[in-house]
Amino acid sequence: MIDDVLTKYDAELIDLRRDLHAHPELSWSETRTTDLVAQRVEAAGWRVTFPAPTGVVAELGPGHGPVVALRADMDALPVQDVSGVPWASTVPGVAHACGHDVHTSSLLGAALALGEVHERGDLPGRVRLLFQPAEEVMPGGAKQLIAEGHLDDVQRIFALHCDPNVDVGRIGLRSGALTSAADKIEVHLEGNGGHTSRPHLTGDLTFALAKVTSELPAVLSRRMDPRAGVSVVWGMVRAGSAPNVIPDTGMVAGTVRILDAVAWARCEPIIREAVHDIVRPYGVTATIDYLQGVPPVVNDPGSNAILAAATRAVLGHGGQTGVPQSLGGEDFGWYTDQVPGAMFRLGTRTPGGATYDLHQGNLRIDERAIGIGARVLAMAAIGALESS
Repeated sequence: MIDDVLTKYDAELIDLRRDLHAHPELSWSETRTTDLVAQRVEAAGWRVTFPAPTGVVAELGPGHGPVVALRADMDALPVQDVSGVPWASTVPGVAHACGHDVHTSSLLGAALALGEVHERGDLPGRVRLLFQPAEEVMPGGAKQLIAEGHLDDVQRIFALHCDPNVDVGRIGLRSGALTSAADKIEVHLEGNGGHTSRPHLTGDLTFALAKVTSELPAVLSRRMDPRAGVSVVWGMVRAGSAPNVIPDTGMVAGTVRILDAVAWARCEPIIREAVHDIVRPYGVTATIDYLQGVPPVVNDPGSNAILAAATRAVLGHGGQTGVPQSLGGEDFGWYTDQVPGAMFRLGTRTPGGATYDLHQGNLRIDERAIGIGARVLAMAAIGALESS
């Protein structure tokens, strides 16, 4: 049923994805994408509303009964597109390097299919579409949509994410935690600078900064349960302007990733205490900016089973594969923290072809994945409504 409906839209969905890829928009600036999506889903019979400042929420079905939500993110990354494809980004320094153009196109395809199911009187409940802005920043758009009430009355929620390590034609499923929590940390140090010949008369800030970068991960390995998978990785270190001058300010910034939600809840105060203890002997002071980003995406077993059934309906029994928990962060975790839900990994690699990585400007996807993602999302929505 869904497959027959979507076949006539496959070419349109690929064209849409290429259009989005050529015109990427950064977080909270997805105005063109918002307009394109809103016009098409409204034409397909969906009731459309607009969260602020960007994004689209659409609903279909009766005004009562169970609600199943489907979510896709819309924003691009500040990355230069070097893919070399004819539909490469026309915006310098901005690219859909995480596949959100695929996510949006697949959800739009599911919307078109479900719209036709509804016209025939066969939709067994309400479906809500969340075309979410700003997944790539912290705090992301998920928290805003939840705060605005767009998760109200939702019994289950589903989403997909491109996976260039999985071949097109296969869906990666995992019950339980699929991603990790992800936070941002900045440590700013201040002290009395001076000449490098007299470190004993200064607060040796550069040395203290080096201690923070190396010792904080070590402290956490002993203060946190090792099964929680705490990972602190630094991406930025700044201090000084000359080799013979001890600076009076410096900073280090990075990410904290944690596999376990319970450990995530208690990690920040331990980090703050540890940083102050590390720098205290060196006569400098620390200011810590800690941004709690996203919790892990935790796939509810019941929702994951619905995705498995949808995958079998679309791809047969050989279409499912297991996937490991990732250390990547995804703000879909805020939704699964509120209601049962699940995210699946959409295979985007051409069998036998190159494996690309997400968040890289050379990312290429096999566009057959778009229609597959649309079909699985639509079947999951129907399956969840029928089981309510």
